[in-house]
Amino acid sequence: MTAYQEADAWVAMADRTRRSIVERLAHRPMAVGELARELPVSRPAVSQHLKVLKRAGLVCDRADGTRRVYQLEPAGLAAMRDELDRFWMRALEGFQRIVEEESDHDR
Repeated sequence: MTAYQEADAWVAMADRTRRSIVERLAHRPMAVGELARELPVSRPAVSQHLKVLKRAGLVCDRADGTRRVYQLEPAGLAAMRDELDRFWMRALEGFQRIVEEESDHDR
């Protein structure tokens, strides 16, 4: 399986260029050419990165004449946020448990 067939959002976001694309799309929808002008990679490379982000559910696209305009996919980003929130809550619960155990131990 090539990197471009990967559909996992976390794997997709592990790449610095893809994070840069997501950051730019957070400001406004953009076409491939616009993104390529702002990034140190070729237009075909941007297209491949967008393909990975789309398969991961992080961006979507629409036709605008002869070009495709990409924008962030709120549901995909919300799913990542939910996962981060679960990790964070587990970490906080773990910290709370340690503090409570130490407090019980000190009594």
